[in-house]
Amino acid sequence: MLTLKTRLLFLFLLITCYAQSQTTDAFLPGDPLPDAPELAARGTYGVGVRTLKLTHKAQVDVLRTKDGKSPVYDRPLTLEVWYPARIPAGKAQRVTYEEVLGRANDPKRPLVPFSFTGRALRDAEPDAGGGAYPLVIVSHGYPGSRFLLTYLTENLASKGYVVVAIDHTESTYRDLGGFPSTLLNRPLDDLFVLNELTRLSAKTSSHFLAGLANTDKTALIGYSMGGYGVLNVAGAGFSAQAAKFFGQLTGGSTALQTRTMAAPDYKASQDPRIKAVVAFAPWGMERGVWDAEGLAGLKLPTLFVAGSKDDVSGYEKGIKAIYDGAVNADRYLLTYINARHNVAPNPPPAAALKPGHFDDYQHFSEPAWNERRINNINQHFVTAFLGIHLKGMDYAKYLALPENSDTEPWTGFKPRTSVGLEMRHAKP
Repeated sequence: MLTLKTRLLFLFLLITCYAQSQTTDAFLPGDPLPDAPELAARGTYGVGVRTLKLTHKAQVDVLRTKDGKSPVYDRPLTLEVWYPARIPAGKAQRVTYEEVLGRANDPKRPLVPFSFTGRALRDAEPDAGGGAYPLVIVSHGYPGSRFLLTYLTENLASKGYVVVAIDHTESTYRDLGGFPSTLLNRPLDDLFVLNELTRLSAKTSSHFLAGLANTDKTALIGYSMGGYGVLNVAGAGFSAQAAKFFGQLTGGSTALQTRTMAAPDYKASQDPRIKAVVAFAPWGMERGVWDAEGLAGLKLPTLFVAGSKDDVSGYEKGIKAIYDGAVNADRYLLTYINARHNVAPNPPPAAALKPGHFDDYQHFSEPAWNERRINNINQHFVTAFLGIHLKGMDYAKYLALPENSDTEPWTGFKPRTSVGLEMRHAKP
């Protein structure tokens, strides 16, 4: 017969093993559901993650414009970098991301710190065995943070990409500032980060990224205001109306004019290193940010992702109108039927499920869709799209689909699961 001491020891070990199994097997953002489409599965690479601090010097401080004149400031940017890594034997790929609910400078929504877990290893040794990996730059919404799409950033790194997500200064939960900063700085931040990653990834660099990223094969991913920015970087110059609107918001600043289609140096700013664009629910079309000439300037392969009921960026006169007007791009439009604006973020964090955080919950949730399922579908299609344009992979069958997913099963989807989706495709 077991003694009381032995029984207690056995019970302690049982509880410890159960707790460890719960920690190990917990469902984390980005994990595949049983009905996840084929390409949602993680790749074969281990995933490391590190934080970088950069400074974009002598930038226009548009939030302090007075009488049409703006001072300059050194603009800090925090980046999170996910990359293929060597994971030591017996070491779990787990990382804790520190984030906040609420919004800076809003007494009704005070900042509340929380953390969540991801599948990566902090400061892991880079895996140089795959050579230089294509670069993916990710731009969040307004407000947002570099951790808003970890389900996708981790997933892409596991498939052989260096993925860099930007905390856009004055546009995050922690430091939210006036909207004009976001309007001006999104494309400028993206281009600066591309140039800095090129510098840091040079083989002669002493940085951990040395030789790791091939910035000559770069893709841009943007959500909402991030989509606004990446489309401008990719060739969709802003309209004269957008520049006028910006001036009215800022007391006369003309700083946005350099990103309009009519600006003499705008076309010269188009960067040949950028090969493809993914725009989730890009904002701006309903506000006249682009006209026909500006949309015609988008010539890069582009995947648009939208909800048919988007009440922030708009659908028919918003995202779909951008897709229709980008007549010189090989473009796709994936539509979640009945979804609203939140077709890109992680699922609502556990902290947002507590009483008193309905606004924070709504910032992540989709009323008509399971967010984890949206995440898996996004992983699948972004993997196919970037695989084609950055790696030359034979993934065309995953995008060559009947427009309506209800008419016949989509390639890569399990039986009875390709429902509630549309995929449009148009070539120049």
